[in-house]
Amino acid sequence: MKINVRSNTWWGPPKKFSAENEERKVSWLELFYDLVYVLAIAKITHHLAEHLSLSSLSQFFFFFTLIFWGWLNGSLYHDLHGSSGLRTRLMTLWQMLIVAALVITLDSPEEQLVFNVTIVLLVMQLYITYLWWSVGFYDRSHRRLNRPYTILFLASFGLMFSTFYLEQPYIQIAFYSALLLNYLPPFITHFLLRRDSMALRLSASMSERLGLFTIIVFGEVIAGIINGVGALPDLNIQSWVNFTLAVIIVFALWWLFFTLVSDRTCKPGFLNSSLLEMLYIPTLIALGLIGMSFSGIFENYDHHDAHFISQKEIFGYALCLFLLGINFMMYFLEYPPQYVRLRNRAQLIIYAAIGLILIVTLLDLNVSLFYYLLIILSFILGIIALLNYNWYAIFSEGQQKQADV
Repeated sequence: MKINVRSNTWWGPPKKFSAENEERKVSWLELFYDLVYVLAIAKITHHLAEHLSLSSLSQFFFFFTLIFWGWLNGSLYHDLHGSSGLRTRLMTLWQMLIVAALVITLDSPEEQLVFNVTIVLLVMQLYITYLWWSVGFYDRSHRRLNRPYTILFLASFGLMFSTFYLEQPYIQIAFYSALLLNYLPPFITHFLLRRDSMALRLSASMSERLGLFTIIVFGEVIAGIINGVGALPDLNIQSWVNFTLAVIIVFALWWLFFTLVSDRTCKPGFLNSSLLEMLYIPTLIALGLIGMSFSGIFENYDHHDAHFISQKEIFGYALCLFLLGINFMMYFLEYPPQYVRLRNRAQLIIYAAIGLILIVTLLDLNVSLFYYLLIILSFILGIIALLNYNWYAIFSEGQQKQADV
């Protein structure tokens, strides 16, 4: 008997794009899939902390953006086309193997590093290309939409492969061009969908996945604090006080992000969803840099490399970028009508805090680490206090209007 792999249940072909996207909880398979990305983010963050330079910072941006691209495509595929069959589980396994191989190759000797990493990136690129191409194989109505992904991802593969025959700086240009091509397909698909794209939006389960990926990066920030304090030769009372202030800062940043961003629904429209996903890149890169700077700021707070900026400056600029990312994300999120005014006030408050943190960073205040962390914490707690005050004021005003009616 001939088995039809496009329809049989045990194999589990991709769910059709036109199928109703019911609300669902994040599966255990997706959580397991995220674990390998914990290792990948940890690897590139620790490498930057140990080899802080402009070149290493550029590599961190590239690998973080590429890792996020791989995670995002795998997660979106699972969210849109995942099934309970064997195929979805195998597709997840292959991607986990590829990302784990990437983590291993990042430890290659200097003379073999570029070659080994490029081989794994080519495999990853080809795999993600197949992932989206295969949807059109199983669902013919989807071919018009997955064509931009297939074509641009193959072009990106070609650029990466060409690096075997190029010299610097053309190798770096080719890699960054390939990365740019990888992020273009959603925006081209938006124009192909035209009016139909307005009915689409980021699903609740995918919003939850993005929140979980953010938690992964927050975990690296806590790890940075632990590594930084643990590396001190003498753990005195002042060290523990600084440790406590740093953890409270991270908790306050977590509070801001998950209160203002992660529990909100994205505005309708494929373009709004795509732009919101893109905003996660600079926001999470900034969060990763905060964790990286924490790993060195405790021991090298006053150290300033003449050829590069200090850990304290990286921390200040990264904090500003993280808060700016939250503010920009809020433009693409839906809020209840009574909270729109609160959102506008929240954005103004955060912009003001960014300005203050930027001034403190540029002035490079000659204060101890304790007072520096205390100043930063006061700014962030000030944002939270003002947000709570405005929330209660607007809430009380609404209750008074209801009472008057």
